[in-house]
Amino acid sequence: MKKVYRIGQIVPSSNTTMETEIPAMFHAREGIEPERFTFHSSRMRMKKVSKEELEAMDKDSDRCALELSDARVDVLGYACLVAIMSMGKGYHRVSEERLHRHTVENGGPAPVVTSAGALVEGLKAIGAKKVSIIAPYMKPLTKLVVDYIENEEIEVVDSLSLEIPDNLVVGAQDPLAPADLWKKLNLANADAIVASACVQMPSLASIPLIEAASGFPVVSSAVCTTYRMLEALGLKTRVPEAGVLLSGKYTT
Repeated sequence: MKKVYRIGQIVPSSNTTMETEIPAMFHAREGIEPERFTFHSSRMRMKKVSKEELEAMDKDSDRCALELSDARVDVLGYACLVAIMSMGKGYHRVSEERLHRHTVENGGPAPVVTSAGALVEGLKAIGAKKVSIIAPYMKPLTKLVVDYIENEEIEVVDSLSLEIPDNLVVGAQDPLAPADLWKKLNLANADAIVASACVQMPSLASIPLIEAASGFPVVSSAVCTTYRMLEALGLKTRVPEAGVLLSGKYTT
């Protein structure tokens, strides 16, 4: 019998992409590796991508961690990058430790991955020190993301802000749009591209296209979250058509 892992996600109430792209990557992996996966979510209320709503939403993450640990998930992903980053530099470490502690106290211990921490760790795994990023946020929130990444000793050479405040509209973007948007980035001295610095902006279909056209390694928040979840489960970090980070080359 094949091993089945339960993948838990804490998602904003208006997020639809992480429950699409994360399962897509794990299911694609099932075609080349023996493990199987099921998917389970708990929601935090959020409609507008503003600093105030993000901070209020983050308070709900404790409840969500408890709910998912009731289901005895094997790994828990906090699927909102900017919510973590809006709480202060380095906050992903605080969040991961606190939410993991809740799962332990509830009798269902599970490693916790935040998309914010995963993006940083995914970029470091491929050796990226200078990156250019695409984000759907208003410019002040993109600046917050840039500052957070740079605090982790990764320089952001350039950023493109799509300035979409409504989270549902962000999720309705064409997954192939980043395959054209990356051309607007300044890539001088960059050594990687972040196709989507947001877990709600679809980009998975664009990642192999951008890598082929640009010659740069390409990641997204969702790809990095999948990478870190697989690492946390002790599984090979191989997913077809999801970019170099999930080629298996960086399996620890």
